[in-house]
Amino acid sequence: MLESLKKELCEIAKRAQHDGLCKHKSGNFSIRDAETGFLVVSPTSLDRDLLTPRDVVVMNLDAHVVENESGLRPTSEVLMHLEIYKERPEAVAIVHTHSAYATSFALLNKPIPAIVYEVANLGLSRARIPVAPYGRPGTPELAASVRQAVREADCVLLEKHGAVAVDSRNLYEAYLKAAYIEELAQLYHQALTANGGVEPESFATEELQKWAYPAEITFPNQH
Repeated sequence: MLESLKKELCEIAKRAQHDGLCKHKSGNFSIRDAETGFLVVSPTSLDRDLLTPRDVVVMNLDAHVVENESGLRPTSEVLMHLEIYKERPEAVAIVHTHSAYATSFALLNKPIPAIVYEVANLGLSRARIPVAPYGRPGTPELAASVRQAVREADCVLLEKHGAVAVDSRNLYEAYLKAAYIEELAQLYHQALTANGGVEPESFATEELQKWAYPAEITFPNQH
């Protein structure tokens, strides 16, 4: 079932591991199929370099496994994915990482402010990456803890845990958001260090919302 989505998940999961966002079997991924409503979900405790499409698990939104060809179980954090899809009906993909800089701020329960303008594309309604309160991994409590944060933003930190990125287009776009969470966290850390712990200036929500593609650029079919 859903072979093209399984293949896409494998490709992005391997890229996340090779890029250092998900080391040592950590992190997890899912895609929601628009036609069936089923999810394809990464399995638990499998090295990404060994991951094949037949290892990817198919589930429904009630946490029932519909297909697991190789007999593997879905990630233990799938309840969090399910809760996000219920909270964000337009979402089609979720990436959860344990990248180092982002997780450092998650450990401190510290939101990351919009210190560079590029975050205008990260779906941050309050010009920050918020922190969802702590919930034990793999529990309904963790799943419930992300509700408010994912209402606020497509990119969130999980207290004492890691980061999550949500996208309404595809898994690749969710992955790019997860990668940018890490880059922004590293920039924030470096700015705080260089500035003796003093917070750098950040952009207001209103300024981020003003971004638009330049109207001055014209194309051959325009008159």
